[in-house]
Amino acid sequence: MPGDFAQRVAVGVPAAAVAVVLIVLGGTPFALTALFLGGAAMGELWRMYERVNPVKLAGFVALLAFVASARFGGEHQVLLTSVAVFPVLFGLALTTATHSGGPSMTARMALTALGIYWIGFAVAHAVLLRELPHGRDIMINVLIGTFIGDSGAYLGGRALGRRKLAASISPNKTIEGLAIGMVTAIVSIEIAALYQVWLDFEHALYLGIAVAVAAPIGDLFESQVKRDARTKDAGRLFGVHGGALYRLDAAFFALVAGYYVWMAML
Repeated sequence: MPGDFAQRVAVGVPAAAVAVVLIVLGGTPFALTALFLGGAAMGELWRMYERVNPVKLAGFVALLAFVASARFGGEHQVLLTSVAVFPVLFGLALTTATHSGGPSMTARMALTALGIYWIGFAVAHAVLLRELPHGRDIMINVLIGTFIGDSGAYLGGRALGRRKLAASISPNKTIEGLAIGMVTAIVSIEIAALYQVWLDFEHALYLGIAVAVAAPIGDLFESQVKRDARTKDAGRLFGVHGGALYRLDAAFFALVAGYYVWMAML
């Protein structure tokens, strides 16, 4: 086993255990944890693009509103929050405008909106998913598929990777690693479903496919954002696992996909 992979396991297993406990608890403790992780990820994004001078207050206020609307409301309230974002963002951008020839207000608002909808939507959907029937177990399944799939892609790519997946975005990712990771994600969710009598093979397969497709896209998306920012990693919240954005990039996409797939199957 490669040394860095062993380090990942040493840190990741306890972190996963804590995550499972918080998911099982659900309710406000889970929502507050989601808010904290979303805030950490958003803060990392702002640091990467400090030169653009994002409207930070608007981002954090929107994130709080998304979590509150998901926890105490539902899809309708999350939609209302998403509609309210733009006027609030514009107002706060006006109050923090500079006249020194720095980044344009449009650029500031565009970057801020990226963070709000990339991270805020993901966190809101995580809270919404936890509140669905069997949402606790579906969320755990999604995270199992995401992180085991990521490990499968990592190990498979190191062992068998030959053809680059997207060299201009992430030079170390390979097509072979992607394929192995996708299969690993689907299989891991199917295995988890064996212990859930209410989740049959077909529905677990749909969920697994959604995670297997969405998670790698989220991973590449975050890699592109970091590449554009000319930084390798934005934080060290998870130690050897890197920052919140690096650790949760795939989960941000997978949780949203998992929510809508499970909603369709209910």
